[in-house]
Formats: sequence, C-alpha cells, structure tokens
Amino acid sequence: MSNPNESATCAFDRPGTYRIRVIGSLDPDWSDRLGGMYISTRNEEDQGAVTSLVGTLSDQAALSGILNTLYEMHYTLLSVKFLGEEESIHRREQI
Repeated sequence: MSNPNESATCAFDRPGTYRIRVIGSLDPDWSDRLGGMYISTRNEEDQGAVTSLVGTLSDQAALSGILNTLYEMHYTLLSVKFLGEEESIHRREQI
C-alpha cells in the first residue's frame, strides 16, 4: 500500500486541470459559476447531448464544488478525469 505522504500525481491542495463529462446540454454562460471552465456540448450517437467541462481548478475542494453544482442541476455524471497539474494545458485541446 502506498504512503499518502509520498508525492502523488494529483494533490488535494494544488491546482489541477480536469475534464468533466455530463449527459445533457449546459449553456456556456455557466462557465463563471463553474470555476471558469471551458464548456462545450456535442451530440454523441449513444448518449445524445454530452457536455464537456475542461479547466484548471485551484484544488480538489473547487472540483467538489463544481461536481455538487452539477448534481444539484440534475446532470448525469459520465466521467471526471485529472489531466495534470500544469496550468499550461490548453483547455480546448483536451476536449
């Protein structure tokens, strides 16, 4: 079992870039309320409309807040992926 104090690829208290995918359409105007994440929606044959949110968040507490907001808005969560700690990751290229 690994030691939680060892350096991890995803730290709770550091910025990280994430991609969140939900079923349904989400208006890009919600970006400010959702941590400034880039929002795009695509139609997928098997799921219908799927919205991707990509952006760098200050820590995992901010990630939790966004996930709670999406839950309260009744969006079905498809995935959450940690893309890295580097803030230089281009949001639009990760969708």
